[in-house]
Amino acid sequence: MNAVVISVLLMLALSIGRVPVVAAIMISAIAGGLTAGMGFDATMEAFNNGLTQGAGVAINYALLGAFAFAIARSGLANALIDKLKDHLSPNSRWLILGACILAAVMSQNLVPIHIAFIPLLIPPILKLTNKLNIDRRAISCAIAFGLVTTYMWIPYGYGLIYLENILLGNLQSSGLNTEGLSGFDAMAIPALGMLVGLLVALFISYRKPRQYETIVLDDEPKETTTTSTKSIILSLIAVIIGFAVQVTTGSMALGALCGFIVFTFSGFYKWQETDHIFTEGMRMMAVIGFIMITASGFAEVLRETGHIDSLVDSLNGALGNNKAVAIAFMLLVGLIITMGIGSSFSTIPIIAAIFTPMGMALGLSPLAIVALVGTAGALGDAGSPASDTTLGPTAGLGVDGQHDHIRDTVIPTFIHYNIPLLVFGWIAAMVL
Repeated sequence: MNAVVISVLLMLALSIGRVPVVAAIMISAIAGGLTAGMGFDATMEAFNNGLTQGAGVAINYALLGAFAFAIARSGLANALIDKLKDHLSPNSRWLILGACILAAVMSQNLVPIHIAFIPLLIPPILKLTNKLNIDRRAISCAIAFGLVTTYMWIPYGYGLIYLENILLGNLQSSGLNTEGLSGFDAMAIPALGMLVGLLVALFISYRKPRQYETIVLDDEPKETTTTSTKSIILSLIAVIIGFAVQVTTGSMALGALCGFIVFTFSGFYKWQETDHIFTEGMRMMAVIGFIMITASGFAEVLRETGHIDSLVDSLNGALGNNKAVAIAFMLLVGLIITMGIGSSFSTIPIIAAIFTPMGMALGLSPLAIVALVGTAGALGDAGSPASDTTLGPTAGLGVDGQHDHIRDTVIPTFIHYNIPLLVFGWIAAMVL
C-alpha cells in the first residue's frame, strides 16, 4: 500500500486520538519510511534533514510571538476591551467575527504578518466572546477563511507569492504556457467555495451559543491599563518600524526583533521585565514552532519515499481519460499531500510537475490547470493538524485551556472548507 496514504491517515488518527501532534507526526513519518522500505536509519536521516528546513519558520513565529506579547502587555487591547464591555449587544457577535476575518485578511495582504496577529488580538477578546457565548469554533473558522481565501485568490502580499511565484512559476517550469493567465481569475470559483463554507459555519453549524468559563491568565494585567498618549505613540512606532524592517529586508524575524527593541529601550517596561516578556512571547508560539519543524521532517520523509509519484502514477493509470473522475481524484491526492505536509506553499512544487502533464493529457485548458493545481495545493491547509492555519487559531483561542486543537479547530475547518473546495475546485477545472 502507498506509504504516503498510510502515514497521513495514521497521523490524522493519532491526532484525533489525542496523541500530541508532534508525537503523531514523528510516529507517522517513521511508519511511512518503513512502509516504503527505506529502513529505520534512512528514514531518520531524511527526517533529521527536513528538520533544518523548518527551523527558519519556527524562529519567525517565535520572534513574532515575542513582539505580539510585548504589544499585548502594553495594556492597549485590554483597555479597549474593557471599554467595549459596557456597550455589548447581540449584534456585537457579528462585529467580533467580522473583525477576526478582517484581521486575518489584512495579515496576508495589507500588513503581511501572517498569524502573528492572533496572540495579539484573540486572547484579549475572549472576555467579550465568553460574555456573548460565541462558539470558538466559529472564530477558528472565521480566521481560517481570512488566512486561506486571501492568499489563494488575492494577488497581493502572500497571495502574490502563492499565485505568481509558486503556482504560476511552478506550472511554467512544468511545461505549461502561463503567459496571460491570471491566478485571480482561475481561483475565483474555489474562493467562492470558501465563502460558502464560512457562511455555513457561522449561520448554521456554530450559530448556537456555547458557554465558556472566564479565566484570568497568569500574565494578564489584573487591572485595566491606562491608555496614555505615550503608550499609543510608542505602540504605533514599534509597529511601523517592525513593518518597515520586514518589508525592506524581507525578514519577519528581523522586523519583529526591531519592534521589540523599540519597547525595550523606550523605558515602557522595567528592564527586569524584558527577558520575561520576551521569553513568554516566544513560549506562546513555541508549540507552533515545534510542530512546524517536525512537519518539515515529515514532509522530507514523504518526498524520499518516492511514493508521491507512484500515488499519482497509479491514479493516472487507473482513471484513463475520464476527465470528471480524474479531476476529482487529483484533488483528493492534493488533499492527502497537503494534510501531511501542512503547507500549501510546499505542496505546489510537488504536484505541479505531475498534475500539469496529466491535465494537458485530459484536454484541460491552461486556466483550468491553474485552478486545479492551485486548489489541490490549498486543500488540506485548513484542516491539517500541522498547518499554521489551524495552529494559529488554537494558539489564541486555547490560552485558557478551553479550546481543543483537533476537535475545535482542525475538524471544523476541515469540514467547512475542504469539502467546499473539493466541490468548487472540481467545478472550476471542468468549466474553465
